[in-house]
Amino acid sequence: MTYADLVFTGGPVFTANSVRSRAGSVAVKDGRIIAVMPGDAADLVGPRTEIVDLKGRMLLPGFQDAHVHPVWGGLDMLRCDLAAYGTAPEYLDAIGMYVAAHPEGEWVLGGGWQMSAFPGGTPTAAALDAVTGDRPAFFPNRDGHGAWVNSAALRLAGIDRSTPDPPDGRIERDAAGIPTGTLHEGAMGLVNRLLPEESPERLTEALLVGQRYLHSFGITAWQDAIVGSYGDAGDPGPAYLRAAADGTLTARVVGAIWWDRGAGLEQIPSILERREQYRGGRFAATSVKVMQDGVAENFTAAMLEPYGDGHGHFTDNSGISFVDPAVLNEAVPILDAAGFQVHFHAIGDRAVRECLDAVEHAIARNGRRDNRHHIAHIQVVHPDDIARFRDLGVAANMQTLWAALEPQMVDLTLPFLGSPRDAWQYPFGDLLRAGAVLAAGSDWSVSTPDPLAAIHVAVNRIAAPGHEEGEYDAFLPEQAIDLATSLTAYTAGSAWVNHLDDTTGTIEAGKYADLVVLDRDPFAGPADEIGGARVLQTFVEGERVYAAPGV
Repeated sequence: MTYADLVFTGGPVFTANSVRSRAGSVAVKDGRIIAVMPGDAADLVGPRTEIVDLKGRMLLPGFQDAHVHPVWGGLDMLRCDLAAYGTAPEYLDAIGMYVAAHPEGEWVLGGGWQMSAFPGGTPTAAALDAVTGDRPAFFPNRDGHGAWVNSAALRLAGIDRSTPDPPDGRIERDAAGIPTGTLHEGAMGLVNRLLPEESPERLTEALLVGQRYLHSFGITAWQDAIVGSYGDAGDPGPAYLRAAADGTLTARVVGAIWWDRGAGLEQIPSILERREQYRGGRFAATSVKVMQDGVAENFTAAMLEPYGDGHGHFTDNSGISFVDPAVLNEAVPILDAAGFQVHFHAIGDRAVRECLDAVEHAIARNGRRDNRHHIAHIQVVHPDDIARFRDLGVAANMQTLWAALEPQMVDLTLPFLGSPRDAWQYPFGDLLRAGAVLAAGSDWSVSTPDPLAAIHVAVNRIAAPGHEEGEYDAFLPEQAIDLATSLTAYTAGSAWVNHLDDTTGTIEAGKYADLVVLDRDPFAGPADEIGGARVLQTFVEGERVYAAPGV
């Protein structure tokens, strides 16, 4: 008789399979699911079988984050991490305490501030000088599309009134043209090129810190949305290889190799080389990341029509396409023919259209292949482009946590988008009704990696408990999607995008036992309590990689 190593029983099981059936027991042997049953699994219980009594709580497949930055997030946690705070005084107090506790080091490094904490979303060097003194300081914001620097950093970089804005960014300035301390997009490179390089050991430590944190939210697999040299953290690729080789990488990871927007097609041979180099154990860099535009809050998201000025009038700025569409239309077919998946960042409606156009060029040249290209963020999507996701087979990679009203949306986005664009944001319901494949991710460390908080917003279009920043009505509630669809996007949908759907993403016999136990059945309570659910245990191949305190 073959007995299971592990049996889950006594609670509902959300399988995330095509019919979204619910079971009562799941048996695991040698890291794989061997049985999914409506009742108990007594026949598979032997003297050494571990039984997990669900006690009415839900078992579901491990969450898979389709767009995340774990090494950067882990490094933020090791530096001066501002993610827990929300106001300018709190940020300055935290930085001041960090500086006092860490007198060593040439630079003061950290990040995680939110734009809504400062007038116009732009903090000043003068404020930072007061707590950092003469040590240069560099603090990217939560979305990674801007940085707060002090006067010492500006001096070291030689940034002054005469410094021109780079083609892919902007230096924030006062009325006299003097830089004030906020660098947008490509302008960050003027400073972060001067930062000390992190050691391989430090990046590996950051990966493991980030991995532990993600496991605590039930995440068992992800796509690292930038593998390559971008920003100030260094290339995560070698850290993944080291962790995969020594067995400390307990998640399944797809790496998206960074497309250098300052270069062209000549970089493709090196991307091919890195695909072969960055492969080992549970890690494989089989995707390419193209950041097609910036973000709406600093007016660098690429729009079909110009931004407004906040008073109902158009400006002359419609954002930035970081990759020339002509280059994109050549690059994507070449990458597609080479078997790469392309992982696009697109916030504005023009950027979304440019990415879809590039995939259309690839199909015209190569035919339909199974590379599973996807567009992340999809904040503003023109209605004419909704059905193209289904028609072109492009997955909608949703960061559903962002689809709620909060100060940044109210103060820094809605006034400058104007009507009707403000109603085209995060159209998840329309994409579902159009038949698009839905995947989900967090973009941590931009925002919390908690899938349940994100799923709460997907269902309610209101921030989850503990994540509210004021009282607001539901944001475009007609774009809400149901709980089962949201859970499936965060499990089977992301597994499909990651090409892991043959072995993960659903609870079925033969698949890996990558599983999560919640503290409740979210279907059994009201929708406005979904975000209150918590992860109790996380398993990868039947091995417990996280247990909540007291479990």
